[in-house]
Amino acid sequence: MKKITDLTAELAAPAIAEQGCTLWDVEYVKEAGTWYLRVLLDKDGGVDILDCEAISRKLSDLLDEADPIEGSYTLEVGSAGAERALKRASDFQRYLGSPVLVKLYRNLDGRKEYAGTLKAYDAENGDVTVAIGNDERTFLKKDVALVRLRVEF
Repeated sequence: MKKITDLTAELAAPAIAEQGCTLWDVEYVKEAGTWYLRVLLDKDGGVDILDCEAISRKLSDLLDEADPIEGSYTLEVGSAGAERALKRASDFQRYLGSPVLVKLYRNLDGRKEYAGTLKAYDAENGDVTVAIGNDERTFLKKDVALVRLRVEF
């Protein structure tokens, strides 16, 4: 049996392509006692509310028809955002040279967060190298909780 996120991605693909968007991620998470099915989009020039509405309407009907989820949940369709999480090797390659925030599971040198510029990603082992000031630091995949883009003002 396919995972809910994989099935949702397959069902959503035509509607997403029709709007000129690409799928960034699908999440199925429980927050404060409520299940959320989130479909996160990307689009050159940015995702707007009309994109989200059109995809949400079509996907909602398809999910009702396929009925892959037992119980109630809330469907959310939105932009991946300017400070999106990087998850796949292709995400890291696409955003080399971009400002990022690395969050760690536990303190390293008294800190759990490091802001810098994404310098390298080792697709083989998942390690991430970030330039922090004049230094470069490599974080092991096992230590990294999250890497996300960072908007600088």
